[in-house]
Amino acid sequence: MEVALYCPKMGYYESTAGQVGRHGDFYTNVSVGPVFGELLARRCVEWLEALGPGPLHLVEAGAHDGQLALDILNWLAAHRPALSSRIAYWLIEPSVDRQNCQRLKLENFSSRVECFAGWAGIPKEGVRGVIFSNELLDAFPVHRLRWDASQRCWSEWGVGWDGYRFVWRRMPSEREEDWQAHLVQAGFELPPELLSVLPDGFTLELSPAATTWWSEAAKALRIGKLLTFDYGWTALEHLDPARGSGTLRGYSGHRLQEDVLAKPGEQDLTAHVNFTQLQLAGERAGLRTVTLTEQSRFLSRIAAEVLSERDEGDTKGWSPEQVRQFQTLVHPGQLGRAFRVLVQERLP
Repeated sequence: MEVALYCPKMGYYESTAGQVGRHGDFYTNVSVGPVFGELLARRCVEWLEALGPGPLHLVEAGAHDGQLALDILNWLAAHRPALSSRIAYWLIEPSVDRQNCQRLKLENFSSRVECFAGWAGIPKEGVRGVIFSNELLDAFPVHRLRWDASQRCWSEWGVGWDGYRFVWRRMPSEREEDWQAHLVQAGFELPPELLSVLPDGFTLELSPAATTWWSEAAKALRIGKLLTFDYGWTALEHLDPARGSGTLRGYSGHRLQEDVLAKPGEQDLTAHVNFTQLQLAGERAGLRTVTLTEQSRFLSRIAAEVLSERDEGDTKGWSPEQVRQFQTLVHPGQLGRAFRVLVQERLP
């Protein structure tokens, strides 16, 4: 999965153009329009102002082409210019090509934008502000585990080659390890009573890379908020009997592709985020969980604040296009219910 998505020359995210939008493979919060970035900027302003005087940081990881950063910075410059001048906007992006694309998109804000390949490059003073990602962690590589009811154990299934195509194969027994510790770390503390009725072949995905990333982000946060927008469930929701085949999927042309091993590098690969795993990782790093909620609720609260602050005589409000964007972001049949928001914080 990592090679198929991130190989510098042949990976899907590196070599495929036009992935996002009506004519691409999928929609994102950002591709809907600037309203998402404007609402997020408004909430970040509230959090940043609460930190008092001094330098402030907005840190975005996985910024794709930089459009979300542009939407946020444009809103800040227009509506909070004094605060905006105190904010350094940092991008965490390991891809050199992506960094170049982001710099080009954000050239009007070049004096306040800086790119880092990873958390190790962040100044040792850490982040005083907000760290966030949007639809990033679902594309982190996963281990695929299946329950063997006869042997009452989990086994890892990897990718093999049958001479004609890539296929799923059980990993050799000498390479198997005790997955119990990894499952517990991800919030899957399964009692014997549950394991006794767990169907043979029940599949879970584990992403140690997501745990590592979230832990590193938490450690980089000196004071402020850490949040992510993504689609996924809690660990308990992952155990729903209807989800016994796992969540690993491919997407191409806005259509679900069941065969994730076909066309490597030519289709998007995703697995639902386990928010319990992230929550536990952040709490182990000293963060406090503020909220885990549906995107519709999170954005609707911000929108309600916007409307409540309007003067009674103000007839401008949102344009029809802004209303359409907001409806797409919060509608339960579109992005509102599928996406969750996890917010954690480190207090002084």
